[in-house]
Amino acid sequence: MEYTIKVPLLGFEHLKKLTFSSIDEIFATLTATPEGAPSFTLVNPYALQAYQFDIPQATQLIMDITSSSNILVYNIVVIHNPIEESTVNFLAPIIMNTDNHTLVQLILDSSKYPEYGISVPIKNFIKQQAAAV
Repeated sequence: MEYTIKVPLLGFEHLKKLTFSSIDEIFATLTATPEGAPSFTLVNPYALQAYQFDIPQATQLIMDITSSSNILVYNIVVIHNPIEESTVNFLAPIIMNTDNHTLVQLILDSSKYPEYGISVPIKNFIKQQAAAV
């Protein structure tokens, strides 16, 4: 599904549209349109940890978010080799309104959300899940 970027992504200000593709219930990708442009690996943060933040009113207006809107939240993963060394950016979630196909990258204030990191190793969650089993 193609999404229109409502606020430029940091470092990728030239991008106007991204195509969202779900891999499974945990991972997805965002690929720039046209093909051959950057691609981002995403992770569903709720599959890894408790994750909650406020969407600012200005962002809600830009994206036409209402109480009945269908919203997806993902975080960008920086892939490393081995995969356990990959990192998740919890301070810059990707917010998608599936009703009108709009997207923003929200930058959270680290002082307001100190429990979230900008480069959290995915191996931290693998260990937590293994310990829970």
